[in-house]
Amino acid sequence: MTPTPDHVARFTLDPAFTVGEVNPRLFGSFVEHLGRCVYTGVFEPGHPSADEAGLRTDVLDLVRELGVTAIRYPGGNFVSGYRWEDSVGPVEDRPRRLDLAWRSTETNRFGLSEFMAFLKKVGPEAEPMMAVNLGTRGVAEALELQEYANHPGGTALSDLRVAHGDKEPFGIRLWCLGNEMDGPWQTGHKTAEEYGRLAAETARAMRQMDPGLELVACGSSSQAMPTFAAWEAKVLEETYDLVDHISLHAYYEEKDGDRDSFLASAVDMESFIENVVATCDHIGARLKSKKKINLSFDEWNVWYQSRFEAEAAENPLDWPEAPRLLEDSYSVTDAVVFGSLLIALLRHADRVTVACLAQLVNVIAPIMTEPGGPAWRQTTFHPFAQAARHGRGEVLDVRVDSPTYRTAVHGDVPLLQATAVRDPRTGAVTVFAVNRSQDRPLPLRVALGGMDLGEIVEHTVLSDADPDARNTLDEPDRVTPHPGEGAVLAGSALSVTLEPLSWTMIRLA
Repeated sequence: MTPTPDHVARFTLDPAFTVGEVNPRLFGSFVEHLGRCVYTGVFEPGHPSADEAGLRTDVLDLVRELGVTAIRYPGGNFVSGYRWEDSVGPVEDRPRRLDLAWRSTETNRFGLSEFMAFLKKVGPEAEPMMAVNLGTRGVAEALELQEYANHPGGTALSDLRVAHGDKEPFGIRLWCLGNEMDGPWQTGHKTAEEYGRLAAETARAMRQMDPGLELVACGSSSQAMPTFAAWEAKVLEETYDLVDHISLHAYYEEKDGDRDSFLASAVDMESFIENVVATCDHIGARLKSKKKINLSFDEWNVWYQSRFEAEAAENPLDWPEAPRLLEDSYSVTDAVVFGSLLIALLRHADRVTVACLAQLVNVIAPIMTEPGGPAWRQTTFHPFAQAARHGRGEVLDVRVDSPTYRTAVHGDVPLLQATAVRDPRTGAVTVFAVNRSQDRPLPLRVALGGMDLGEIVEHTVLSDADPDARNTLDEPDRVTPHPGEGAVLAGSALSVTLEPLSWTMIRLA
C-alpha cells in the first residue's frame, strides 16, 4: 500500500451543506431462522439467563447496547419456504418442517408471537420488518398473515390471534415483498417480469386492507448479478406507485489475500447505492412521477461466503436443527471494513432510509453466544453501537481530499473514508473516520465552517497492533475501542492523526 506524497487528508464541515436526515431505521438488523441465530441465539429456554419466555437476557442486554432499530424477520432465503401459520398457536401443536434454504429442520418453537415479544423487550425503537413468502406462496397467504397480525378483531384470523393469546394487533407497518427473487438459489426464483407482476398484485391487495403500509420490493441481491439494473427497472415499472422502497443486498470478504481491495469495499457499496438511485429515478422520470423511491439496504455485512460455500460442498447438511452455520469470527481488519460500510450508508442517508445488518446473533453477527454459556461482542459490535448511538441527526456533506492508494479491484482509492453527523438541536457534531492504510498513520485536518464547536467530548479508536486480532469465547474483550490521543480543536479547525487500519469516532460539542 503506497500512499501519494502529500500524506494529509482534509475535509470541511458546514451546517449549510447537508446530505439528509438520518432515519433511525438505518441502524436495523436481521433475525432469520438460519443456523443458531434464533435457537441458542436469542432464544434458549433452560439457559441460566433465560426469562420466562425463553429469551436470553444476556443477549437482550447486548442487543439493547448495540442499539438496533428495525429488525427484519423471518428471512432471508428461509422466507421463500415459510408457512406463517406453522409459527403461531400452541407450541406443542406446531409442525416440524424441512427448510430447503439452509437444509435444516425448523421446529417452529419460536414464531411470530415470540418474535414480537422479543421486540418489545428490546425497547421502543425496535420495530418489525416482516417478510412475506413470494417464493412458494403468494397474494392470498400475504393477506392472511396481514389480517392475523394487524387486524384488531372480529374476523376469523384476527380472532385466531386473540385466541392464541395476543389480544392487541401487532401493528406491523414495514413489509418486504419476498426475498432475493432474482437469485437462482431462491426457492421459487422468478424472472423480473414474473416477480414484478406478483409483487404489484401483492402490494395492491395489502394496501386494500391498509393503505398506510410501507412496502419494500426486491431489488438485485448483488450488483454483480447479470440482471442487475435491468431487474430493478422492470420490477419498478410494475410496482413504482405501489411500493416505497427497493432492496439492496451486499456482502464483502477478503479474497486471495488482497487486503488492500477488501479495505476499499465501501467503494463498491457506494457505487451500488448510486446506481440503484439512478435506476429508480430513471423509471420515475419515464413514468412522469414526482415520487421518489427510497432504498432499503436490508442485508449488508462482512461475510466469508466463499469459505461457507466450500464447506457446504464438502459436507452437505442432513437436516439438523439449528446447526452452526456462517459463524464467522471477525478481526480488527473486518471491523474497519465494517465501519467503512456504515459510513457509506450514512453518506447516502437522503435515499437509504432502511438498512439491516445481517444478522443479529451468531450468524455473521456482532453478538456471539455459546449454548448454556456466555454471550460476547465481536469486533464489529463496536462501530455499529457507536454509530447507532451518536450517528443521529443531519449528515453533513463531507467531500474528502485524501491521499490515495492503488487497489487491484477498485483502482485508486482514498485512504480516508469519513462522514459527520450534526445534532440540529444542540449543534454537536460526531465525526466517523476510517484510515485504510495498513501501516501508516494518516494526519487529518477538518475545517469547521460556520459552527461554534469548542470541546472534544469523546475520541475513541478501534485498532490493534495485530490486524487479525479478534474477540473469542476465551478472550471476549481482546479488541475494544480505546481512548484516542492527540486530537486538537483550535479555532475553526480539528486536527488529529488517525492510527493505521483504524475506525475513529470524535464527538464535538
